[in-house]
Amino acid sequence: MPYALILYYSREGSTAAMAQQIALGIEADGLEARVRTVPAVSPTSESIAPAIPEQGPPYATLDDLRHCQALALGSPTRFGTMAAALKHFWEGTSELWLGSDLSGKPAAVFTSTGSLHGGHESTLLSMMLPLVHHGMLVMGLPYSQPSLSTTTTGGTPYGPSHLAEQQNHPAALSADEITLCQAIGKRLATTAQKLDTTV
Repeated sequence: MPYALILYYSREGSTAAMAQQIALGIEADGLEARVRTVPAVSPTSESIAPAIPEQGPPYATLDDLRHCQALALGSPTRFGTMAAALKHFWEGTSELWLGSDLSGKPAAVFTSTGSLHGGHESTLLSMMLPLVHHGMLVMGLPYSQPSLSTTTTGGTPYGPSHLAEQQNHPAALSADEITLCQAIGKRLATTAQKLDTTV
């Protein structure tokens, strides 16, 4: 079955909450959403993550990426760039690059940060770099989305974002953030089905 992959890393739950809203947008447009995460990176070499997470979605495999029709990539902001755990996963995708397995597939990025000027846009831009190297068709959010102009929390033309600082709970997305997450999901699903990269 064709599917869009939502691949993310989350520590406090905000990025995971965004992933779920993007999944709703994808499935509202008739494409299956497959949600996957990556294990944390440990500073000690003795620490080994379990093969299956204790909770949440399974860890992503290269086959999850290889066979997807579209990709939504999400990470919290870490000093203006993606989290180490997600970057570590991408550094292990050389065989997909060698086979051009992701070339021509639509992709989008999303992020969460704890402060208004905490690097939303630079994080999104940094996440686009490996996607461009893989030949993916990177998509943003057009200003025809009204919430992009009215949001007072997260949201950028480079992709959905979430401002955790102003919320009572880090995973509590604003109405505009939810709208923008679902919008990018629908946009990915529509584009993937028009391109139909499975044929």
